[in-house]
Amino acid sequence: MHIVFLRFTADKARASHFMAAHNEWLQRGFTDGVFLLAGSLGPGLGGAILADGEPLTALEARVAADPFVVEGIVSADISTIVPGRTDPRLDFLRP
Repeated sequence: MHIVFLRFTADKARASHFMAAHNEWLQRGFTDGVFLLAGSLGPGLGGAILADGEPLTALEARVAADPFVVEGIVSADISTIVPGRTDPRLDFLRP
């Protein structure tokens, strides 16, 4: 499982021009069953995605294709998590 952090760069003001393409990219991740959750980071900081079901190298390629990443609007950082303890409602996340 991975958490993808997409933090705005100095080019944040250009985000509105690529928002539709970014949202289409997000939807593909959900449709493909890779993205489990997506949401905003603090006010105006960027976003985060919880991803699973895809090897890290494939996820890195997927993230590199995000229009926000391609255009330099966000910088991407991927952190891998191996769940060891979960609330019973999230047991499906355990390996």
